[in-house]
Amino acid sequence: MPLVEMIMPKMGESVMEATVLSWLKNEGDPVNQDESVLEVATDKVDTEVPSAHAGVIKKILVKQGEVVPVGQAVAIIETDQDIKHPLGLDELPDDYEYQEEPSGNGKDFVFRADGLSALTRPGAHRFYSPLVRSIAVKENIPFEELDRIQGSGKKDRVTKKDLLDYLEKRKSDKSVKQNFHSSSPLGISNTINAEDEIIEMDRMRQIIANRMIESKKISAHVTSFVEADVTNIVTWRDKVKDNFLQVHNVKLTYTPILLEIVIKALRDFPMINGSVEGTKLILHKHINLGVAVALPGYNLIVPVIHNADQYSLVGLTQAVNDLADRARNGQLKPDELAGGTYTVTNVGSFGNIMGTPIILQPQVAILALGMIAKKPSVIETPYGDAIGIRHKMYISHTYDHRIIDGALGGSFIRKIARYIESFDVSREI
Repeated sequence: MPLVEMIMPKMGESVMEATVLSWLKNEGDPVNQDESVLEVATDKVDTEVPSAHAGVIKKILVKQGEVVPVGQAVAIIETDQDIKHPLGLDELPDDYEYQEEPSGNGKDFVFRADGLSALTRPGAHRFYSPLVRSIAVKENIPFEELDRIQGSGKKDRVTKKDLLDYLEKRKSDKSVKQNFHSSSPLGISNTINAEDEIIEMDRMRQIIANRMIESKKISAHVTSFVEADVTNIVTWRDKVKDNFLQVHNVKLTYTPILLEIVIKALRDFPMINGSVEGTKLILHKHINLGVAVALPGYNLIVPVIHNADQYSLVGLTQAVNDLADRARNGQLKPDELAGGTYTVTNVGSFGNIMGTPIILQPQVAILALGMIAKKPSVIETPYGDAIGIRHKMYISHTYDHRIIDGALGGSFIRKIARYIESFDVSREI
């Protein structure tokens, strides 16, 4: 029976690798098409990876804890489905010697040494296995330091033993010992005391940190603010929320109401619903709305409502609640994290009045919704101005100044405020 590679799928926009958390199947186990085979984790989501083919797990190529790049084979499946392997493979070789290219007869797999997928960085000529890479990340060893380690593997590659020997030597060598001092931005030495707790950033937090720094380097971030009177929305929601829950079996929050307004404004300003590719600005036909969700442990994830401009308010409410619940329970699917064209984050849910969010690349803007608070305000009436209590909210719009100037970025957020303040309190659900 033919053998087919099971490939690590893409887990979301800008996600290039995933860590194997656990295998749900063993070698020799049968597997159905679309049945989950392993659990993986990225900086965005923990999810299960299904098999694209029915058959038997012939060989598992990566181990628990290994970091695997997207597109790399993780297992070999023996299947009776009518599949022609691109390399014409009909039987599994006994050995898994590394080959840079398939052999001329087309009968060999292209495997890395010991069945491990290899990782490299752009422009580099030295491969590092996921095991070596994961140890390096855990021990905070940068690529520059890895490059100086003498490897004993094939083509001088660094093996696990090479890296562990190096770490042992580094611990005993005073010249390379880490000192527990750091410098503040003012150049003042900060000594870590014995009572201080040192917490190593987990892999997810390290990748998030790198992505945020990368975004700041790529985009010229500018933020505009408006204060909007949301009294009409508050009044209307209070009036309909009980009936909404009874009829649609879902709780109506402020978020989907405001998302509906954001979608309306994005239709008015299509350049905001864009992304950058090199020197080109891509204006997206559909609005794929990313909604930031805070996770336990203070991490963040951004599931995407695809074609959000086609949803009714009921549909938006159901989608927001469903995605948020499954995000917090680690049940999101990879394609629910990809393809976003604009992102909204609700910092008001943390009691914050406003925020200056960082753009999610390659998008060109992001919106932050502040908390709704009662404030004394000047109310214009036909009989003169008066002071009254109104519900107010700050809205922050961060945009890429390479693409969006202040006039466009400011006009967009002002249009959102106008839509909010003109909300129809007589609207039917």
